[in-house]
Amino acid sequence: MIDFDHVHFRRGTRAVLHDVTFTVRPGETVALVGRSGAGKSTVLKLINRMLEPDDGIVRVDGRDTRAWDSTSLRRHTGYVLQEVGLFPHMTVTRNVGLVPALLQWPPARIQARTDELLDLVGLPPDEFGSRWPDELSGGQRQRVGVARALAADPPVVLMDEPFGSLDPITRAELHREFRRIQQQVRKTVVLVTHDMREAFALADRVGVLDEGMLVAYDEPSVLRASSQPAVALLLESCQ
Repeated sequence: MIDFDHVHFRRGTRAVLHDVTFTVRPGETVALVGRSGAGKSTVLKLINRMLEPDDGIVRVDGRDTRAWDSTSLRRHTGYVLQEVGLFPHMTVTRNVGLVPALLQWPPARIQARTDELLDLVGLPPDEFGSRWPDELSGGQRQRVGVARALAADPPVVLMDEPFGSLDPITRAELHREFRRIQQQVRKTVVLVTHDMREAFALADRVGVLDEGMLVAYDEPSVLRASSQPAVALLLESCQ
């Protein structure tokens, strides 16, 4: 579903990504882990063509991202941010139904999809649909963000530190919810996190970025035994 083929990306003379190659299979959850500035969020922006590679190819669903219409590609990829980014002047229902409305779905279909997704993320629409974002807790806003990312049924979902600002109890609850939802919808997910424990808890495979290079990419059980220095440092941080 996603393929990075010897990708390089630079800002001016500074290399942000260097010769990054990996694939993400359909329905797989991949977590990208690394220190701040390692290039994790840049990978996400290359997937939905907010950025384009200087060298190499990024493919989504078998097509070079540069061959996609950028708007179509972004509607093909749901996006969940740490700050969530709900529109404060829109109710929960309108926030979730935003992309389907832009796609000019019929109102009845938008309402049905919104209700379906709010139920999926554990926010009954009769109780939460008419609320405003500032009436929600942080965990509830994050659930709405997940519902909004899934609204138009995109095959790919990108998640940039989606649980980073939450308290440990809420974060653990949303980890369980993420696993439950992913078992039902089986999207192709690329998740960025600083937390190796979170990566191991949520991902089928984990990629470790260090100074713009992908130094490890494997299943959690393999990485737990890795002696690669960047991986070992991240493992030490979660002990």
